[in-house]
Amino acid sequence: MHKTSFPTTSSLFLKFCIVLLLTVSSLVPYVKGSRLIHSYKHLEGDVRWRRLFSATHYFLSIERSGQVRGTQRFTSNSVFHVYSVSIGVVAMHSAGTGLYVAMDRTGKVYGAKEFSPNCEFQERIEENGYNTYSSVKWRHKGHFMYLAIRRNGFLRLGSRTRHTHYSTHFLPLTI
Repeated sequence: MHKTSFPTTSSLFLKFCIVLLLTVSSLVPYVKGSRLIHSYKHLEGDVRWRRLFSATHYFLSIERSGQVRGTQRFTSNSVFHVYSVSIGVVAMHSAGTGLYVAMDRTGKVYGAKEFSPNCEFQERIEENGYNTYSSVKWRHKGHFMYLAIRRNGFLRLGSRTRHTHYSTHFLPLTI
């Protein structure tokens, strides 16, 4: 039986393997602990015009009084500038009323005149394609508090929400 030498002894083959490994390893995101670290710095400061359509068939809207609720009509109060504050964190500013969507420590959603930490929401794309928005600052018994519109168009308290509820699912529609 004739034995052939394995090509790893060839210096040219070894150089090719090293170059290939270096190229592939530069394309793979860094790993920190058990999480992959991606570079999303290009998304910071991004501004998008959106209407947030809930899975309960209402558009998110802010009235001039500061009341946040769902509406089925097209109004300028339901058009939002969605600002990217940092990676995965957004602020929503109504084009019609000039108010920000905010959530207080009890989970009540309201319209705020000035931007504050209460106005920051973690934007997450769920498995079903909808987005959820949870308060960055506040938690209720260790759980995230989500922005949610009930089936009657009124908002649900954030302390009574979970990301699996359909009332917390929104489609950000472009204008």
